[in-house]
Amino acid sequence: MHPAGKPLAHVLCALPLAWLVGALLTQSLGPNPAEALIRGLGDWGLRGLVLTLAITPLRVLLHQPGLLRFRRLLGLWSFAYVALHLTAYAVFDQGLVIHDIVRDVLKRPFILVGMLSFGLMLPLALTSFNAAVRWLGGRRWQTLHRLVYVVAALACVHFWWIRSAKNHLTDPFFHALVLA
Repeated sequence: MHPAGKPLAHVLCALPLAWLVGALLTQSLGPNPAEALIRGLGDWGLRGLVLTLAITPLRVLLHQPGLLRFRRLLGLWSFAYVALHLTAYAVFDQGLVIHDIVRDVLKRPFILVGMLSFGLMLPLALTSFNAAVRWLGGRRWQTLHRLVYVVAALACVHFWWIRSAKNHLTDPFFHALVLA
């Protein structure tokens, strides 16, 4: 792997966030900037998750074992986008009023599924470091990290539900197909 590989991957992963923040600051996210920001962050979180899970098959298919070194990096960037997606929802859509957030989560099943996906993704991010692998032991760590498949399935359901309300199913279908 080229020494510039990981720094370049970090820059590429940060570009959508930089664009979204820039668009927010210049008020160019359209008529509903909060919704555009929330959706943009969620879209990039799901794209990152799909790409993270595609690393292993791509590594095998392309005979590039070095790709494996990008999986953790991509997974953590995906988590960052999902955490920002949740934060933007809580701040811009719900005004950070916990009671309103809880009521909205219980009222709209697609948000409940998204919250469940985030809740399962959190321990994966918290244990993605070498010290956590040593502390948990390889077998338990690997068992825990297999939750990523449940996270991905729930994220696809969340995305499908959001888009099905507006009959925009091309992107959710593509993501589900890649994950399958």
